[in-house]
Amino acid sequence: MDIITNWLYWLTTGLLVPVIVFLLILFVKSLLLAGSFYGTYINRAKNKQKIKEAIENKIAGDFIKEFELTNYSNGPLVIYINKIKEKKSSKALFNKLLGDYEILADTDLGKSKSLTKLGPMLGLMGTLIPMGPALVGLASGDVATMAHNMQVAFATTVLGVFIGAIGFITLQIKQRWYADDMNTLEYLTDAILEHFSEGRIVKNISYEKEKIIAS
Repeated sequence: MDIITNWLYWLTTGLLVPVIVFLLILFVKSLLLAGSFYGTYINRAKNKQKIKEAIENKIAGDFIKEFELTNYSNGPLVIYINKIKEKKSSKALFNKLLGDYEILADTDLGKSKSLTKLGPMLGLMGTLIPMGPALVGLASGDVATMAHNMQVAFATTVLGVFIGAIGFITLQIKQRWYADDMNTLEYLTDAILEHFSEGRIVKNISYEKEKIIAS
């Protein structure tokens, strides 16, 4: 039994260094995510109101004709609106573009989700692993060893919570962003299809009238 417990102790203690390394990597990723999140926020602040006003003030067909990528800051919503513009009135291609945007959104949200889950998990591991040596140091009267291990435990806890907080905050806000974007894209594609279908109906009616007059 002592052999098994010693092996478990050595294995868990040996995991401390990889846990700290992964925590540092996730910490860097969380900082990069926070920077890109801020850039996306500024980009959306420039685009969103102008796009909403353009959609509300014009019928879909005129909006698509006048909408140009150069007039707006580059971003996923703007790029996909221009893709919709290129596809004209194909319902199948519109559905494909909406599906592609959902995949893009899910991929981006996955970064925040991974930080939300992995940060606290690794932080907890970094907290529990040094507790064993700290208790051993306490039992043997080695206060310095106990203090060092407790310092590592608290540091990894704080780092893990920080990473999880960045992931959670960005996840909540981005979910609302992408839901709003999907609502805009779905409205735009439906309006375009309705606009072109009405145009085809008018053309057919005019054609039938011309046939009746000619006969």
